[in-house]
Amino acid sequence: MYLTLPRPTDLLLPGSIRPLNHSSPRSSLHPDRMSSFQDIVDRLRTSFNSGKTRPLEYRMSQLQALKRFLDENKAAINEAMAQDLRKPEFEVIISETSFVTTEINVALNNLKTWTKDEPVAKNWATTLDTAFIRKDPFGVVLIIGAWNYPLQLVLNPLVGAIGAGNCAILKPSEISRCTEKLLSDLLPRYLDKDCFAVVCGGPQEISQLLDKKVDYIFFTGSANVGKIVMAAAAKHLTPLTLELGGKNPCFIDNGCNPTSTANRLAWVRFLNAGQTCVAPDYVLCTREMRDQLVPALKATLEKFYGKDPQQSADFGRIINERHFQRVQALLGSGTIAFGGQCDAKDKYIAPTVLVDVKESDPVMQEEIFGPILPILTVESLDEAIAFINRHERPLALYAFSPNSKVVETVLERTRSGGFCGNDGLMHMTLPTLPFGGNGQSGMGMYHGKFSFDTFSHQRGVLLRSHGMEKLNTLRYPPYTKQNLSLVVSTTEVKPKGACVLQ
Repeated sequence: MYLTLPRPTDLLLPGSIRPLNHSSPRSSLHPDRMSSFQDIVDRLRTSFNSGKTRPLEYRMSQLQALKRFLDENKAAINEAMAQDLRKPEFEVIISETSFVTTEINVALNNLKTWTKDEPVAKNWATTLDTAFIRKDPFGVVLIIGAWNYPLQLVLNPLVGAIGAGNCAILKPSEISRCTEKLLSDLLPRYLDKDCFAVVCGGPQEISQLLDKKVDYIFFTGSANVGKIVMAAAAKHLTPLTLELGGKNPCFIDNGCNPTSTANRLAWVRFLNAGQTCVAPDYVLCTREMRDQLVPALKATLEKFYGKDPQQSADFGRIINERHFQRVQALLGSGTIAFGGQCDAKDKYIAPTVLVDVKESDPVMQEEIFGPILPILTVESLDEAIAFINRHERPLALYAFSPNSKVVETVLERTRSGGFCGNDGLMHMTLPTLPFGGNGQSGMGMYHGKFSFDTFSHQRGVLLRSHGMEKLNTLRYPPYTKQNLSLVVSTTEVKPKGACVLQ
């Protein structure tokens, strides 16, 4: 996710360049209307400690309420997204509301199973005992979202937090102002106010909030801001998940069908005007493949958005003027094969393909987060893999080839948060797959049961009888070699069969 590192005086939030005044009418923590951050944390902690969120029925009722929020406010959500990002309704549904609805339904369908104690194997010493894993909620969790998918990136983690039995503080991005306002105004009408809160504001507010002790932090944003969040979490030794971003590579092998490859590549690259954390950030292919791919991409984009994409109802806009200026500056890298048109007043940048791009060019130094696709040429698969491995591990990695062995080779010899062969983004649509980064692109995972697990403490439990004390005397002093042998034999795990190395 692209979020700009704030100036030191601005701490914190994603993409912000100056702190918001506490008297801002957008802040849901206005001193005349709302309590302090500490009061919010205390209120939610009191509710959590009362056990209110623990019953399965309560969790499911809150998930149903969240689902009603999505169902009953479709028009308002579409309007907010249109105001923030000129996002088409089709994209709002598939990448925001339907995406979250699926997460809710998966949780509702499986929560009864997920929350059950999980029995574990025992050794001889504990044969008569009961051993299991209890899935405990952490307590009060803080979820910090990002502006590019301002609904999904706040509510998807919330599904896991609710399902696991936590109280939650939500911090939508202040960059996507209309969606932030919608969430702060409407969501509290559906969720239990004693257990869930939505707070608004910018760097100053989030800095103060991070200073309070919570029990878990879930952050979506850039690696630079993630480091600040992680440093704040370290003060209280607070566990956290960081969903970051990076430059996602896409290798395209010789022999790929140019049209179908262009269709799949263009859709995921230019979805949401390129402001997608898992979008391919650059292409690696041979010069021969590039010469087939570029005209295919041009034809595909004309088919998708017409001869003038600015007039298309299906192509979005850059979130704000500052990000427009940043993305526009990247057009100076390499050579524009097609596209490149800009309109600052409309925050419009045309879908653009760059060729003759060098590894040292500005467009290759940061996550683009805009409708630009650089194509770099390599001589071979080995050279492409070496290029990928020279850089930080990305959030997603893509490989296109009619030869499954080529796709498997890229998968085997690289590292990334997620991987998809012969398509882009579609791995995210499976709630049975974990979604998360690796290294610079993040830590931790979520989606489906992985969200429930993320917001649950796996508590190891052993319940023993109060009687049968004679069985315990073997481990008590005075120690003897005979007792040691017996203790080891009843607790040590033995290998199953011989291990032979050829």
